[in-house]
Amino acid sequence: MEISDQLLCLFSADIRDEGDRYVVEVPRREVETGAVDSGSTYRVALISADEGTEADEETVADTPPDQPQPPVEPGETRYVEIEDIGKQGDGIARVERGYVIIVPGAEIDERVKIEVTEVKSNFAVGEIIDDV
Repeated sequence: MEISDQLLCLFSADIRDEGDRYVVEVPRREVETGAVDSGSTYRVALISADEGTEADEETVADTPPDQPQPPVEPGETRYVEIEDIGKQGDGIARVERGYVIIVPGAEIDERVKIEVTEVKSNFAVGEIIDDV
């Protein structure tokens, strides 16, 4: 699966039927962390719950030099709090600028020590090395 370098945020949501339309709610934290602005228009991509959350390394380009660099590096150790759970059950943590770190095996509200194993321009993957 190809993930755009323009990805601003990543979260799981249910679709609600409101008669003549369907509604996908954006979590308040996405606006509060500065990832998106209330009242602005965005393109939305929906990924089936059957799809994986990790992108194929060959399809995601590295961050261009003129773009903000990811706030983490491969091999870096961090303490993170899991704020959400993706459709595949992976934990989702957010760090500086709302940058997403996917943490397989983590539970919501869990605080864990991770080692960053993979870094892309718009998300990273971390492996749990200790429960805090």
